[in-house]
Amino acid sequence: MRRKNLISFLLLIFWIISLLFTSLWTYENPENVEIIKSYFEKKRKPDTSITREDTTEILANSYSVQISKILSLSEKTAFVTYDKNFTKFDESLVEIYTQNGFVIKNFKSERLNLHDNFTLQRNGGVKTVFFHKQKSFALISSSEGKCFYASIIFLGSGKEIFKTRCLPGKLKKVDFNGLGSSNIHIGDKIYITLGTPEQYSEKIANLAQDDNSMFGKILFINKKELENINFDTETKLNLKVFSKGHRTPQGLTKIGDQIFNAEHGPKGGDEINKIIKNANYGWPLASYGTKYLYDNGGKSYQFNHADKNFNEPLHALVPSVGISSLNECPNNLKKFYKMPCLMALSLYGNNLRPGRSLIIYLLDKDLKKVLSVEQIFLGNGLKLRHFVTSKKNELYEDELGNIYVVADKKGIYKINFLKFR
Repeated sequence: MRRKNLISFLLLIFWIISLLFTSLWTYENPENVEIIKSYFEKKRKPDTSITREDTTEILANSYSVQISKILSLSEKTAFVTYDKNFTKFDESLVEIYTQNGFVIKNFKSERLNLHDNFTLQRNGGVKTVFFHKQKSFALISSSEGKCFYASIIFLGSGKEIFKTRCLPGKLKKVDFNGLGSSNIHIGDKIYITLGTPEQYSEKIANLAQDDNSMFGKILFINKKELENINFDTETKLNLKVFSKGHRTPQGLTKIGDQIFNAEHGPKGGDEINKIIKNANYGWPLASYGTKYLYDNGGKSYQFNHADKNFNEPLHALVPSVGISSLNECPNNLKKFYKMPCLMALSLYGNNLRPGRSLIIYLLDKDLKKVLSVEQIFLGNGLKLRHFVTSKKNELYEDELGNIYVVADKKGIYKINFLKFR
């Protein structure tokens, strides 16, 4: 009996020591923990299935909004596309690109052909996917040794055709949530957003004002150059800066040939901007948000952008709502309002201003001023990240005027606007 008690006691001591050792190792080696976590997350296949839930009707100011879940999905998305030539929506035809590196077609998951340096560390992953002439490309977070950077991958071969410089400063201050991103096509160019991926790092935030850095910028790619890349050589894609001074430009869209973006602010100051070539939007020197408490005691930024020759946002949300995707409004809203109309999605929000919403922006005819903002709360738990769009990131509408949105780790929801008053 004493022998059994001794063995039990020794096992307990061994368990306690092992637990302490594991805790200490985890605390002292957070990068190694991130590497292990990233390895397993990259191998986790997303689950998806058709789901039918009861329709919820929400009363907005001038109409009602119906929302119902049609597809379940276990992962966060990077891009979700549906061929606009198919006006009848079929769940099996939607293409879903997930942040952990998979594409889902006809409910089957397939690992994307990504570069070996692809990482999910520090909230990394596939950030957006863009297409040109039957070829597909992904903007991803990457790491090599102690270097964190962003890169563009040709998904046909896994070849890295563009990479930024390494992010400066301590690795633990990198947060790839801040990378964004989105893309649009206008004429012979593809525009793509690249934020400042930082967690209270002045060195990384300041890259938005650094002309020698690609971070904190809206960039463009000449399609002709994309067509002429030899994917069998070390030829690299040449991205050019269109505008700078951006924090986390997560949404990007157009009205005609005019570009607009949606951008996360710090603790407030989410922005809608009209993007003009060579303009500077002020980050991190000007913002309507507030510095986080761990950054200079929660002080305000300089509000007035014009004092330093920065472009003012068309609209800033204070407090923030976690603004995400941006697109043109569907046809039924444009016909109802009879004026330019943008529509945004939001993620978390906060106690002062809840997210998980559709946000409708009405603009003047010259596209220089926001005339009205309406936030339509769609329900708890719906962290809304993407619209279902064409491969050129243009809003998809089915034959009945329904649009489709994606909520993080929830799935795809069908939305309709009706009962216009």
